Amino acid sequence: MAFKELKNDLMGIKSEMGSYLEHSDEYYRLKIFKVLSKNATGILKLFLIGISSLFALLFLSFAACLWLSELMNSYFIGFIIVAGFYILIAIMLYIFREQLNKPVLKKLSKYYFD
Repeated sequence: MAFKELKNDLMGIKSEMGSYLEHSDEYYRLKIFKVLSKNATGILKLFLIGISSLFALLFLSFAACLWLSELMNSYFIGFIIVAGFYILIAIMLYIFREQLNKPVLKKLSKYYFD
């Protein structure tokens, strides 16, 4: 009798383990799909917003160059001032690049692990 009960218990455990593995496999597939779809839509949004922002920045830069050129009576000086501004921003970003890593990593880890 004890062997039959043990056999039945083992058979039940085997079927429960199979069910558990099947459900956990489905869960992880859904979790991966969720993460991948969030990342794909995030990348698409970032790309579209980035392209739009770059075009806006380009036209604003040309407007600033032309405005400064009128003030200085020289196209060359207007464009040099705007280029110098962008070079200054690039240098500052290079100097503070390590401080930029921390917030980016926090945001990405929050986005990935939630």
